[in-house]
Amino acid sequence: MKPTSGALRYFCRIKNGATPASVEPEYWDGNIKWATPEDLGKLMSNKIINTKRLITEKAVEECNLSVLLEGAVIISTRAPIGHMAINESLMAFNQGCRGIIPGDQVHGPFLYYMLKSRTCELNAIANGTTFVELSRDELAAVLVEFPPLDTQRRIAQFLDEKTARIDALIEKKHELLDRLAEKRQALITRAVTKGLDSDVPMKPSGVEWIGEIPRHWGTKRLKQISEIFTGYAFRSTDFVDSGIPVLRIGNIQFDGTISLQDAKFLPIYFKERYRNWLVQNGDYAMAMTGATVGKVGRVSNICFALLNQRVCIMRQNKNSTRDFLWLLLNSNPFRKFVELEAFGGAQPNISADKIGLCQIAIPEKSEQAEIILKISRPLAEIDKIEEKIQLSIVHLQEYRSALVTAAVIGQIQELVEQ
Repeated sequence: MKPTSGALRYFCRIKNGATPASVEPEYWDGNIKWATPEDLGKLMSNKIINTKRLITEKAVEECNLSVLLEGAVIISTRAPIGHMAINESLMAFNQGCRGIIPGDQVHGPFLYYMLKSRTCELNAIANGTTFVELSRDELAAVLVEFPPLDTQRRIAQFLDEKTARIDALIEKKHELLDRLAEKRQALITRAVTKGLDSDVPMKPSGVEWIGEIPRHWGTKRLKQISEIFTGYAFRSTDFVDSGIPVLRIGNIQFDGTISLQDAKFLPIYFKERYRNWLVQNGDYAMAMTGATVGKVGRVSNICFALLNQRVCIMRQNKNSTRDFLWLLLNSNPFRKFVELEAFGGAQPNISADKIGLCQIAIPEKSEQAEIILKISRPLAEIDKIEEKIQLSIVHLQEYRSALVTAAVIGQIQELVEQ
């Protein structure tokens, strides 16, 4: 039997999502699961079982929410586009998602794998000005091709088994990365709070999250060993297509680097007008607000860039070496300080003044240099191992993607011929 093809709307029903009024307590904390792109993005499998928030039957009734029975596909259709999963129980979803209910000719898990293999295409056809979105009509118009139901089931079962093995390997590699990160943190924290000589006499630091420090060390506020300043609140109308890049929170990478690949730009003449907010190579930039508050990146290989108000810069002074300051900012005591001092609940914030008050243990500059010299080699070895693991994860993900694509378009012939 030849595959059936046409627009997705002819084989599935597509539902829009919605959010009940947040100020109405009777709509929330019920027994109906409510999926969001955030829920979908955190999944490690192709199934969604639980959601971060729950809604009530009253919310479903009064807000006319779509509720999916088990076996539908929920897909995020606002940036990021393409997170998706098969719901394992009764579930509603917000406006950042759409629900796809398979018709009689469609096997739900096969539909999931087919759409997963076409994430790039779905992103390419999305539109929007304020934010990019894949509309219901655009999704419904996607051309699809379905083999017979029995073949769909065999392909989905094959992919369930194969991808589960690949995902298990990826998970183990992520666990190894976590252990290496813990090892790095322990190495850095010991170096900047205890030094490298385990036999040196110790004394109380007087700071709870630091504990004991070498007797000949002292404590200082972070503002005593670095210049700290925040960025400027540029207006949205200031931005142009090209010019001077602006360093924002999103430009600070989790690996401690700065990337201006997705930077916004200001006119060239802003360089002189706002010269006090120019960053320098060797500066350390830190996120001051949001879910990644405390994330730190090292500025390097940047000709010039202006600083956004949600980022602060820490620049070494005569009391510290630059690399020792970097270790301090990546140590557990500093991260603990930020965690304790950030305020704002769902949107944590910390001010530059508060950052400057962070107490740190610090030796003389000669010992700082010695610590840097001795710790650089084991840190470099950890970096090298992490790089290899990250590369192997990328290869596994590419293999997984290629396998899914090959299976759903019929290039794994034995699945089609069985």
